[in-house]
Amino acid sequence: MSQTYRGPLKAVIFDWAGTVVDFGCRAPVEVFVRAFAAVGIRVDPAEARVPMGLPKWDHIKALGRQPAVAERWERAHGRAMTDGDVDRLYGMFLPLSVATVAEHATLIPGTLETVAALRSRRLAIGSTTGYGREIMDALMPAAVVQGYTPDCLVCPNQVPVGRPSPLMMYKAMLELGVYPAAAVVKVDDTQPGIEEGLAAGSWTVAVSVTGNEVGLSEADWNALPAEERQWRTEAAADRLRREGAHYVIGGVGDLMPVIDDIEERLARGERP
Repeated sequence: MSQTYRGPLKAVIFDWAGTVVDFGCRAPVEVFVRAFAAVGIRVDPAEARVPMGLPKWDHIKALGRQPAVAERWERAHGRAMTDGDVDRLYGMFLPLSVATVAEHATLIPGTLETVAALRSRRLAIGSTTGYGREIMDALMPAAVVQGYTPDCLVCPNQVPVGRPSPLMMYKAMLELGVYPAAAVVKVDDTQPGIEEGLAAGSWTVAVSVTGNEVGLSEADWNALPAEERQWRTEAAADRLRREGAHYVIGGVGDLMPVIDDIEERLARGERP
């Protein structure tokens, strides 16, 4: 495709937890905390959120390498965490996740309306995730029942390297039959997901309020005073912009004006 591609957009590729389901991205945090507790290690939810968006085996390893967590591990086990320990924790993570994700599978407000608007403009709907296929086999049916069915799903164990590499994006684009990357928008709530979209050469939109950066349930978010909601939103948006996102929105329901703006930029010859 020529470097002078001027549109239109052809696809939007969404993340899952914190982006289209699980307001606050709470399911994986709960599971990480429980899995580490099962081997005698206390992990705070805030610590569990730091590597969010990575493939889950990589997430466990990165979590175990955080200095405070590594220190607790060595005190409890007398040695540093090994890849064998990561394997063991991942073995616990899988069944815990399968049981937990369905409890946090409620669609985030605005998802169905935004997807309908995108489809009315003939955009394909793809998805990538940090969850393995075993977990998505539990989560996907719950989303389908609520009316959300993307045109493709790509998991880390379907490619040689997961996030922050662009390989899941490339596989999704292949399955959707869309190119160039500038014709694709990636929507995600985590640093590795943003890096995934940028590495693929796509327009990358970060989600602040409903995702991992704020990390609150919808009820807890709505219960906050307006002033606190504002500063939390601004702080999350600042962090996501620093990661390189082209745009930051509160939630997926705010996406359509961004789509309009991107198409105008493409028409002017701009690239991601």
